[in-house]
Amino acid sequence: MSTTSTVGKASGGGFDLGRVLLEGRAFFALIAIIAIFSSLSPYYFSTGNFLTMASHVAIFGLLAIGMLLVILTGGIDLSVGSTLGLSGVIAGALMQGVTLEPMGVILYPPVWVVVILTACVGALVGLTNGILIAFFKVPAFVATLGLLYVARGIALLMTNGLTYNNLGGRPELGNTGFDWLGFNRVLNVPIGVLILAAVAILCSVLLNRTAFGRWVYSTGGNGRAAELSGVPVKRVTITVYVLSGVCAAIAGLVLSSQLTSAGPTAGTTYELTAIAAVVIGGAALTGGRGNIRGTMLGAFVIGFLADGLVIIGVSAYWQTVFTGAVIVLAVLLNSIQYGRRRAKPATPKATASSPSKA
Repeated sequence: MSTTSTVGKASGGGFDLGRVLLEGRAFFALIAIIAIFSSLSPYYFSTGNFLTMASHVAIFGLLAIGMLLVILTGGIDLSVGSTLGLSGVIAGALMQGVTLEPMGVILYPPVWVVVILTACVGALVGLTNGILIAFFKVPAFVATLGLLYVARGIALLMTNGLTYNNLGGRPELGNTGFDWLGFNRVLNVPIGVLILAAVAILCSVLLNRTAFGRWVYSTGGNGRAAELSGVPVKRVTITVYVLSGVCAAIAGLVLSSQLTSAGPTAGTTYELTAIAAVVIGGAALTGGRGNIRGTMLGAFVIGFLADGLVIIGVSAYWQTVFTGAVIVLAVLLNSIQYGRRRAKPATPKATASSPSKA
């Protein structure tokens, strides 16, 4: 009797420091980054610098939230960086005015119309991805890679490779306020950070408090079993890609507003950064496991690391090396974490058989 209880306590009831460090690795990594760079530079640890870095993280964070929704279903979205660039170009074109040649007039839509139309462009890209994957069974990697090139190509065609500048608008045209997204603050917090927080909260509620959230996790866990259980797998797949496109469009609006310009090459390789944030946050690339909290921590790890390297004067080439090393380490730790979970069911059998053999 005593042997069984002791073994059970050791295997399941004891405090496992390794497991705590493994599952909370994104949080501990963020703390370590702040501590290291604060010791290396007197300018790093300050409220103003943290808010500035957080406004940079907002771009990656928005992309990462959409990417997480897709990855939870077992998919991938390589088109988010190009969608961000196309969305910025669409917003820039609208801010420059829409020419109606037959009528001989130029329309300057207000900023709220620009925002809605740009979000619709992101949703359209996501919808195209979702239909190709859900109905035509095109592999997610191939479908989204194709849309990556299509969206980037359209942005280049629209601008002829040039950049839309001076997107602040003019009062007499009624299209001012675009820079509000990038420069204004509420209680000293950048608007981009508040937008990121709002989107993160909404998506967290969606995943944790709704039937759709359960469908997303079940689709990623075992799509065939979920479909047999009555989960609308195709609808879920299309919806997550649409949401990913909308998140990318919002990120494009925030980035263009911060820069007060929109170029067709904006967002290049940002899809890789978004995937890295999701992986660092502990999500499984195979689907079914991950959460918004971890993804946000992953985005802050990447953002604070990149900005810290800039502040201490590290070469841009070495920044790429460090970021890549962090991603590889995150994937390795994910393999260890989920490998442990798959091995856990064997433990009770060994525990139960030990007393009988004795």
